[in-house]
Formats: sequence, structure tokens, C-alpha cells
Amino acid sequence: MSIDNTIADRGIDWRKFIGKHLTLTLGGGILLFFLFLAISAPLVAPYDPIFQNADVRLQAPSLPHPFGTDNFGRDILSRVIWGARIDLQIAIIGVLFPFVIGTTVGTVAGFFGGIVDALFMRIVDIILAFPFLVLMLSIIAILGPGLSSFYIAMALVGWVSYARLIRAQMLILKGSDYAVAAVSLGFSRPRIMFRHLLPNAIAGSIVFSMSDAVLVLLSGAAVSYLGLGVQPPLAEWGVMVAEGQSFITTAWWITLFPGLSIVCLAFGFSMLGDALGELLGVHE
Repeated sequence: MSIDNTIADRGIDWRKFIGKHLTLTLGGGILLFFLFLAISAPLVAPYDPIFQNADVRLQAPSLPHPFGTDNFGRDILSRVIWGARIDLQIAIIGVLFPFVIGTTVGTVAGFFGGIVDALFMRIVDIILAFPFLVLMLSIIAILGPGLSSFYIAMALVGWVSYARLIRAQMLILKGSDYAVAAVSLGFSRPRIMFRHLLPNAIAGSIVFSMSDAVLVLLSGAAVSYLGLGVQPPLAEWGVMVAEGQSFITTAWWITLFPGLSIVCLAFGFSMLGDALGELLGVHE
């Protein structure tokens, strides 16, 4: 019996799966590729990302340096590979904290309603009254440049969208038959909220988190571009774009390759979000 027939007998037809879930396959493949680069950066990067060599500064793409070198003689390919670590970290951590905070707040506000709901929603309204980027930059300016300040700013500003999504679902689900039955059986409120209602309300937030990762990634690159995020000489794609701005007409490769990396990673998150929306039956 051939290997293909054995796989088919087990109920897995990868060709049909890929054909049916092409968006999921492409999005997941892009993210896995960048994850591989991030994990294996010390092994696959040909040079030290912060090593400076004045003899090869501003060298165009060539065999020794496929992505060229920057104005300090640093290898762009190595910096792009190492930059995947920081930018993936920005996208994941920048979404994780707002997701957890917003989910908790939305669950409590939607379940209890009344004064609790009104209080949390007024806080949401106050945050939404300010432009997202302006408020985030203001917080970072107060705390000082750096990734820690960026994560704190994202946590303080980004949770409101998740809170609104979960709250809307909780308001609907807390009146469902199984919620009423759980109350009748004497289950505690935390158990009803987090074991019975939240698992049925969280699908929309999971899908939204993929789209939010794109926003966080672009915000992180923008903040680093402005000098408020990752600080040189660390390799981060937004920093690399900013460093190459002065040489855009003479050394285009300094900004092109990190810029393409940002676009590709954002594209991967976006495609994965669309695929998850189809699988979970969620339409943003």
C-alpha cells in the first residue's frame, strides 16, 4: 500500500484540505516562515546583525550580501532575519495583553450589567474619544522610549475593542437557556462567566486579534520609525526603514527589504484572520 493511500485511509487528504483552506494555508505558512526565521536567527543569519564593516558600506545586493549593506556596513539580510524576532514579539505581546484585559473587562461588564457595565463603558468612551495613535504616542512619550513603554501603551489603549466585542456577546448569551440552567443549578458566577459563557463568546475576539496584530505590527514599526520604540543598534524593521530614509535614492535596498518584511508579515496575519473567520463562522 502506498503512502498516499495510507494517508487517505486515515481520513486526511492534504491536497483537498489545502485547496479548500488556501487562505489558511498561505497565512499560516507565512507566519510559520517568519517564526522559523525568528527561532533560528543565530543559525541562518550569515553575519552578526550589529557588526559594522566600513569597507563594504552601502554595498548593493551581491552574492556575499544578498540584501546589500547599510551606511555602517551591516548586512541587511542578517538584520532582517534578526528583526523578525522583535517584530513578531511586538505583534504577539502587543495583542496578548489588550486581549486578556479587554476580554476580562467585557465579560464582567456584560454579565453583571447595571452600574458595573455603565462604569466600564464610560471608561471605554473616554479612551475612544482620543485618536488611537495620538493617545499611544502620548503615553510612550511620558514613559520614555522603548519596547516596554510600547507594550504598556498598547495594553492601556488597545483593550477597549476586545471589551466591546465580548460585552456585546455576553449581553446576548447570559439570557440563553444554558446560562439560565447554570444559574438554576447553583453554579457560581465566575464559573458561569468563564466556563459556560466566555467560550461561546470569544470566537469574534480571536478573529479580531489577527487583524489587530496587523495594526500593532504597523504601530510598532511606526513608533520605532519615530525613534520612540526599539532603539538602535538593535535590528527592527521600522528602525531599519528610518535609517535608510536618507539613502532612499542611492541605496534603496536599505529600506526596501525591511519594508517588504513588514508587508509580508502583516499580510500573513490578515490572511490567517480571514481564514479563522470563515472556519469559526465569524464575519467582521
